[in-house]
Amino acid sequence: MVERLRARGLVGEMAAEFAGTFILILFGVGVVAQVAAAEIGDHDSIAWAWGIGVTLGVYVSARISGGHINPAVTVALAVFRDFPWRKVAPYALAQTAGAFVAALLVRWNYSEVLAAADPGHTIATQGVFSTLPGNGVLAVSDLGALRDQIIGTAILLFLVVAITDLRNINPPPYLAPVVVGLVVVGIGMAWGTNAGYAINPARDFGPRLASWLTGYGTAWLDQHGHPYFWVPIVGPLIGGVLGVALYRVLVGRFLPVTEPPEPGRVPTSAQLEKA
Repeated sequence: MVERLRARGLVGEMAAEFAGTFILILFGVGVVAQVAAAEIGDHDSIAWAWGIGVTLGVYVSARISGGHINPAVTVALAVFRDFPWRKVAPYALAQTAGAFVAALLVRWNYSEVLAAADPGHTIATQGVFSTLPGNGVLAVSDLGALRDQIIGTAILLFLVVAITDLRNINPPPYLAPVVVGLVVVGIGMAWGTNAGYAINPARDFGPRLASWLTGYGTAWLDQHGHPYFWVPIVGPLIGGVLGVALYRVLVGRFLPVTEPPEPGRVPTSAQLEKA
C-alpha cells in the first residue's frame, strides 16, 4: 500500500500539506498567544501574522501539493472536479495533523505566559487556539457565527479561484501566495468580529484538540457552554463550495478557454504564458 501511495505521489503531497499547515499555525496561533497572553501586539498584528502564515505555508507546499493548507479549499475543488475525491481525506488529515502539531509547539513554548495570564486555562485564553462566537465576548449566537463562517470562507474561495484562474488577470505564480495572504489579512480586518475568521476547519480543529489535550477542559464549548467545535468545520466547508460556485457563475463562465493547470495545482509560468 505504501509503495502504491508513493507511486502516486500522495505521500509527498500529504507531507507538503502537513508542512504548509504547520507553518500557517506557527504564525497564526503564535501571534494570538503573544497578543492575548503577553499583551504584545493588537488586532492588526494578528491579521497580518495570519496572512503571512498563509503566504509562507503556500510557498512551502504549493509546488508539491498545490498549497491548499485548508480542507475547505480541498473539498471545494473536489466538488467542482478540479481535484480527485480520493485525495480529499488524506489531504484533510495531513492538514489537520499539521495544525495540531504546530499548536502543541505553540502551547509548549508559551506555557509559562499562558499559565501566568490564565492559571486555570479557561475560556479567557481558549481563543488563543480556537475560535469562539463573538471572539468569546460579544453577543453573537452559534448560528450567527455559522453564517459568518459561510460568508467569510465564500469570500476566501471566490478570491483564491480568481487569483489562480489562468483565464483571468492573475499574478505570476511566485506572487500568487502573497496575494492569497493579503486576502486573508483583508478578511481578518473586515470579517473577524463574529467568529474569529477561522475559515479553515483544520486551522480550528487541530489547535482545539491540542488545547483540550493540554488542559483546556472547555475547548469543545463556547462561552455559553454550548458545543461549538462543529461551527468552524461545517461553515467553511459550505462556504468554500459556495464561493467557487459564485465565481463560476458570475465570472468564470464568461472568460475565454485556455489550457488548465493540473487539478489542484498552482499554475506554472508556461501555462500563464499560453493564457
